[in-house]
Order: sequence, then structure tokens, then C-alpha cells
Amino acid sequence: MMVGKIQGVSLGPGDPDLITLKGLKALQQADKIYYPGSLFKGGRKASYSLSILDHYKLDSEKLVGFYLKMDLGRNHVNETYETAFQQILADYNKGLSIVIVSEGDLSTFSSFSYLLEKIKTHKLTIDLIPGITSYLNLASESKTPLCLQNEKVTIIPRIQTKEELQEAIANFDTVVLMKIISVIDIITAVIDQKKHSITYAERLGTDKQFITNSWQTANQRETPYFSLMIIKKINK
Repeated sequence: MMVGKIQGVSLGPGDPDLITLKGLKALQQADKIYYPGSLFKGGRKASYSLSILDHYKLDSEKLVGFYLKMDLGRNHVNETYETAFQQILADYNKGLSIVIVSEGDLSTFSSFSYLLEKIKTHKLTIDLIPGITSYLNLASESKTPLCLQNEKVTIIPRIQTKEELQEAIANFDTVVLMKIISVIDIITAVIDQKKHSITYAERLGTDKQFITNSWQTANQRETPYFSLMIIKKINK
């Protein structure tokens, strides 16, 4: 039986030019491109991945979205992934070239991993193409080295407590905080700009990109989902 080819492609953090040449080539040669999105109350759909894909002038008939309901209980998520996987499996068994995309890097805090688990369980052939993460993008945009020589870096999504953040800052030279939308109060309680340098960013790589080194400025903004920050200790 003829079988297809599956590739996971990282799209980068938002700027369409920050995809790898290998990733773009895979998109251009694919028969089907699966992309994730969000399904909100009232039926509204949105996809950050699709907004990046739109820049590459791909055949729209190749594009297949799978939309995850946005609720705190993560209800129906497994059902959505299973439905998407069954479509991918059918295309694979037809001998098609399939790409599954993810914004950022598909091995870093990516929902792509849920599909990867199903693909590996069914012993399907897949290759992954890495990409640029938002925090690497921010380090470049702000001209902030993440680490030098023997310095240590930690990356924490959705920090849970003041104590956890204090411990991270004490034990690491650089702390990257992801998914900070729900933890602004914790960050505010810990950050001391006499002791810590911070680089805060929103919507990197888009026309709404915003970067500041002032936590006071950042804290007055309406923090979006696509926001993050880098914290470094000030050496005196």
C-alpha cells in the first residue's frame, strides 16, 4: 500500500520571514497543510498559524484547519485532535505529502505534540523541521544575550507563585517567562528594577509588536496572550 509523507513545520513567532528555507520548501511541496486555530463562543474562529501561512501564497485548497474550543476545562480538545489525526491518517494512506504546522517551534510548548504522540503510536513516518521561538526572537529584537559562557537559563510558562519566581531569579542568570497574561500580579510583586533588568514584548513579528524595558510601562498595558518577558539580574 502506498503511504504518504508527514512533516511538522515550525512557522516561527509571527514574522513570515522567520521560517526556515526547509520549512517553506515543505509548505510549497505539500499536498495538504494542517494548521491549528481557536474556536470561541458564538462560533468565531481565529488562527495565528493561518495568519502566517497567508503570506506564502499557497493554494488555499491545501489548507485544513482544526480549531480547538477555548474554555478553561479544555473540553473537546482530545476529540478535536483525534478528528484531525483521522483526517491526516486518511491522507497518509492515500500517499499524500502532509505538513502540520505550528507557530514558534513545534517542540517548544506546542499543541503539535498531541498530534505527534498519535502519529508515533500508529508508527507513521514523520520528520520535524525546527523553528525560531518567541524568546529567541525577543533576544534578537532587544539585542539582549540570553546567556554567555557558563550562565544558566530557565524558561517557565505561567509562573505559579511569587516563591517560584524568586527562586528562579536567584538560581538562574536569565529567566524567560512565557504565557504571562494570567500572572501579572505575581511578576509585579517580585520585580525590582534596581536589581533586575526586564525586556517585555507583545505580538512579536506583527504590525502590533511592542517591546519595553520598563515593567511600569508594561504593567499598565492590557496584556495579550502573545506576550513574554526576559528577566536578568543586574550585576553591580
